[in-house]
Amino acid sequence: MSLTVDIEAERFEIAGGFKISRETRTHAQVIVVTLKDGGCTGRGECVPYPRYGESLESVQGLIEEVAPLLRSGLSRQALQDAMPAGAARNAVDCAMWDLEAKKTGKPVAELAGIGPLKAVTTAFTISVDSPELMAEKTRAAAHRPLLKIKLAGPGDADRIAAVRQAAPDSTLIVDANEAWDPSCFEENMAACAAAGVALIEQPLPSKDDGLLAEIDRPIAICADESLHPGMGVDGLQGKYDAVNIKLDKAGGLTAAMELVKAAREREFRIMVGCMLGTSLAMAPAALIAQQVDFVDLDGPLLLAQDRSPGLKFEGSTLYPPQPELWG
Repeated sequence: MSLTVDIEAERFEIAGGFKISRETRTHAQVIVVTLKDGGCTGRGECVPYPRYGESLESVQGLIEEVAPLLRSGLSRQALQDAMPAGAARNAVDCAMWDLEAKKTGKPVAELAGIGPLKAVTTAFTISVDSPELMAEKTRAAAHRPLLKIKLAGPGDADRIAAVRQAAPDSTLIVDANEAWDPSCFEENMAACAAAGVALIEQPLPSKDDGLLAEIDRPIAICADESLHPGMGVDGLQGKYDAVNIKLDKAGGLTAAMELVKAAREREFRIMVGCMLGTSLAMAPAALIAQQVDFVDLDGPLLLAQDRSPGLKFEGSTLYPPQPELWG
């Protein structure tokens, strides 16, 4: 039986909405690739990222272009050159890993040489809002050990203080999504230091992040938007102390594993992150989560309803995916 390729767009409601510095969203929009061969099925999910010009239509178009090559036997390694890094390649790459696992009867972790998977602790995200509303949301999540706080630039010092007061025992990481500038950087950095923040993610726009090499960094700074799709980590040295590796930007599990290796060799701390997707998108990233310093794979926890079967969460503890889901 020849390989078949199915591409489907899906929408999942976000519980309470989701707001960062540059957008507000009510639904997670994803693309799912399903590969069927010889009675076995492999799936992969991606989330198009408008920050890099991706849309549901553009991602679906890229996958349709490579479909004839897949049906002709394109290998996973050859895929890395056949498609550009980004969400489309991620969905295909992860579907290929899943299909290989189903055909061989071996889990992807074994195929990838990662070994048996263990449960990990994921961050839980608090959307940006007024200090009062963020404190309210934080109090409801204060039992979680690791919180990721979305920020927006001006006024962040008050947000950080309010969140810390609401969750005195949680480890905090903050994500400005490029919203800081020189007018608020010093004040916001001081507020983060006073609150004992463990990591600051992408404070400045990627085009302005050269400033980070010229200033003191009392708290580790993590690159997210500055780690562009298809770009290595070498250009981040001297400016950043950590990198956020997302499969949708790396272009799949295959490329993400190479990024982890390169980041470790250059002594970066590593976060594995996610876009707002379902358990199917988080499952491959759970393999990367075994090898990193910070895990941010809470996408399913932010949805009104995840797909079924999904990943198992107990509080902020994320358990390895079961074969019925992926891998």
